[in-house]
Amino acid sequence: MKISARNVLQGKVISIVTGPVSTELTLEIAPGVRVTSSITSTSAQSLGLKEGDNAYAVIKASSVMVAVD
Repeated sequence: MKISARNVLQGKVISIVTGPVSTELTLEIAPGVRVTSSITSTSAQSLGLKEGDNAYAVIKASSVMVAVD
C-alpha cells in the first residue's frame, strides 16, 4: 500500500458496531491504545473487516482541536 498521508497507524480490529448508515470501528494500535473511527456501513462491508483482522488508521486532517473544562 502506498499513500500520501503521513499519519498511518497499524492496528488490530477489536470492535465493530454496525448501524444502518455508519459503522464504528475500533483499532488497538498498541497495548491499551485505541483509535475509533466512524465509516459508512457500505465501506465497512466492502472492506470485509472482522474482529481480529489487521488494518490501518489513516489520519488526514487540516486541524486538530483540544478542549478542557
